[in-house]
Amino acid sequence: MVQTARFARFPLGHFPTALEPMERLTAHLRRSRPGAPNLWIKRDDCTGLATGGNKTRKLEFLVGEAVQQGADVLITQGATQSNHARQTAAAAARAGMECKLFLEKRQTRDEEYELSGNVLLDELLGAEVVDRVPAGTDMQGVMDLLADELRAEGRRPYVIPGGGSNPLGAVGYVLCALELEAAPVAVDWVVHGTGSTGTQAGLVAGLCAMNSPAKVLGVSVRQPEQAQIDAVFGLAERTAALIGAEGTVTREDVLVDDRWVGGGYGVPTDTMIEAVRLVASMEGVLLDPVYSGKGFAGLLGNIAEGRFREDDNVVFLHTGGSAGLFGYRSAFRTP
Repeated sequence: MVQTARFARFPLGHFPTALEPMERLTAHLRRSRPGAPNLWIKRDDCTGLATGGNKTRKLEFLVGEAVQQGADVLITQGATQSNHARQTAAAAARAGMECKLFLEKRQTRDEEYELSGNVLLDELLGAEVVDRVPAGTDMQGVMDLLADELRAEGRRPYVIPGGGSNPLGAVGYVLCALELEAAPVAVDWVVHGTGSTGTQAGLVAGLCAMNSPAKVLGVSVRQPEQAQIDAVFGLAERTAALIGAEGTVTREDVLVDDRWVGGGYGVPTDTMIEAVRLVASMEGVLLDPVYSGKGFAGLLGNIAEGRFREDDNVVFLHTGGSAGLFGYRSAFRTP
């Protein structure tokens, strides 16, 4: 039994999100790859909070707890073009709180990357970028230090981990698993880009708690396969325990494909660019360059290798982030 009603929840998104067939793309792929599966897309890019995205599900529970604790400021962190930072800024605005961000310089790009896309939206949403710190900084440490300083001033900060990825945040994706189980089609696979682990951990915990046969394949956008499996499995176990389903998740339930990361987190790849262009031209849907673009590239690669059956219903979970495209304009320029 999945227990989620006992957690405080601050309404931020439009749920359940739509599950749409990708009919044109399925037909296109079957012309070159007979036996390609039925493709669907779960529109978590349409959650409604400042251009939407997957972090909204997590933030409903995290901000719910923050409100319950009487917090007046949210603190979080992410990469320069962080979707999570942008959605946290929007959530803070909705809840009437301040928002303070730390942005990590995980790569060096052009001025568009540094100032447009999600960075522009952070500013419009009223967030304060406290600091832009070098790659490898102890991000939890700098957030905790700021929180201590604010408490000394009589403030009530609430610290949200990167990606909102802790057991409480992952409960948002337990609810997404419930939506998928209630879908009008039998879902065989869920595929998505996996980074800070909360999305995949919540899906795995929720599906395992319901004894669902659906499998989740996370396409890593961040780190090698075994390291990502370790991280997802650990969080999935803790999330399952939190919802009253302790012991239902096994390591074998966590599937990760790390072959699409390329040069590293947020570094453009040819396969990502091809996937973004293909989905846009076939389905009118915008992916993003960091998560869903690489996630869909991984889905296409696994289809080409014959991982799925023709009668499988494969759902691509669109985690949002299209605002980040504007920070990557140079990567998409036609020579």
